Amino acid sequence: MTDALIAAPILLPALAATASLVFWLRNRWLGAVISIGAIAGLVLIALLLLARASTGQPQAYALGGWPAPFGIVLLLDRLSALLLLLTAVLALAVAFHAWMTGLDRKGWHFHPLLQFQLLGINGAFLTGDLFNLFVFFEVLLIASYALLLHGQGAQRLTAGLHYVIVNLVGSVLFLFALGLLYGVTGTLNMADMAVRGALLPVGDRMIFRAGGYLLATVFALKAALLPLHLWLPRTYAAAAPPVAALFAVMTKVGAYALIRTMPLIFGKDASGVLLMAALATVILGFAGLLAARGLRELATFALLGSTATLLVAVAPLDAPALAAALYYLPHTTISAALLFLTADLILRWRGGVEEAIEASPPYRGKGLLALLFFCAAIAIIGLPPLSGFIGKLLILEAALGRPHDIAIWVVILASSLAATIGFARAGSRLFWKPAPPDGGALSRNALAEALPAAFLLAFLIFWSVGAGPATAYAEATARQLAAANGYVGAVLGPAWERKP
Repeated sequence: MTDALIAAPILLPALAATASLVFWLRNRWLGAVISIGAIAGLVLIALLLLARASTGQPQAYALGGWPAPFGIVLLLDRLSALLLLLTAVLALAVAFHAWMTGLDRKGWHFHPLLQFQLLGINGAFLTGDLFNLFVFFEVLLIASYALLLHGQGAQRLTAGLHYVIVNLVGSVLFLFALGLLYGVTGTLNMADMAVRGALLPVGDRMIFRAGGYLLATVFALKAALLPLHLWLPRTYAAAAPPVAALFAVMTKVGAYALIRTMPLIFGKDASGVLLMAALATVILGFAGLLAARGLRELATFALLGSTATLLVAVAPLDAPALAAALYYLPHTTISAALLFLTADLILRWRGGVEEAIEASPPYRGKGLLALLFFCAAIAIIGLPPLSGFIGKLLILEAALGRPHDIAIWVVILASSLAATIGFARAGSRLFWKPAPPDGGALSRNALAEALPAAFLLAFLIFWSVGAGPATAYAEATARQLAAANGYVGAVLGPAWERKP
């Protein structure tokens, strides 16, 4: 039964989605409570799985008792456990924020859709099979289509149409890649494909490599790497800010897929192209932040630039670089989500003034919002004392002595300077005004609305204070990823023997 716990992050959202849908139609508050309670349960389950993953080798769970490569296998290791916990923490903050601000009541089925999206994300992190990775991608994308349109509006409808078209193209390319890989290896189980791919005759290796490149293109699209990034700025800026905060983890699903499949199956063939695309996306993202005129646009380009910074570290696909990336990954996800939630609070509390980054009449809570905005800004920029500073130092250190190390240093440092200017300009316009003399204290409801953002800030502080254990975990995870034999042996069993 302990192995079955690996399936709990998939089963619990499926059950919670059904239960919250049933009760949502009669008592909305009860449906919301079920959803938030289920996500809190996911946090606890993720902590248990993290503890299990930290003690030894990867652990496989064969659904229905069918052994790999014939059956569906779920695989728990340090990487998947970390991302399960990150997703659950982020979803808890977003769900509570949506409940407290009333966003979940501006349309139907917010909480069931949120649960189905968690099902898809968690399944993508746990599956050991490329076809089921495709299936879970489609589950999370279908839920995201509806969440993007939540609250309605012409802008969201237009952005949603573009988002659907781009991801349909990505899904078709994914299927083409799976067809090529299955045709040449006869399997879609990742561990089995790693074994068979290494033994292919010379004539089949080009087809195998072409399938790998096509798969990397799909994952780069999901991670919004230039020139496949065009869907993200319009989509995330159009979504409700709490929904965009949840979407911050979706780009990490693309990064996860690259980390999981490329070193295990295809090697480092695509690392050079990946690095160049990531550096170009960093420049684009922080240039967009510098030019942003709206709050959601600012947060969107900050997410794009910080995700690309993560992929700069992922690109070499070796243990030292991946260790830096894995420490930075939770930071960039939570800091971008914090900025989106803070932007939503600013839009709500200041009233009257819409999206534009500009001065507004004095309002209650401006000091608290200024603090949250300041902390989110220094986190994304990478200034001390928050974990972004440590993460960027690790990325720069890992780049030393590598090809293009000067370009990496110049781009990351210059983009940090551009982000500093952009956030300073936005913050001065938004908050550089005295508070009203009779502003008074915030109401309890307003303070409750700010709790999810404060919770994410507390996570960033925890990740900074615990940088020692966190980096040790990231380094152990990178070593585990580099030791492909451990992954293959866990999935295919002790009888497996890798041949040269």
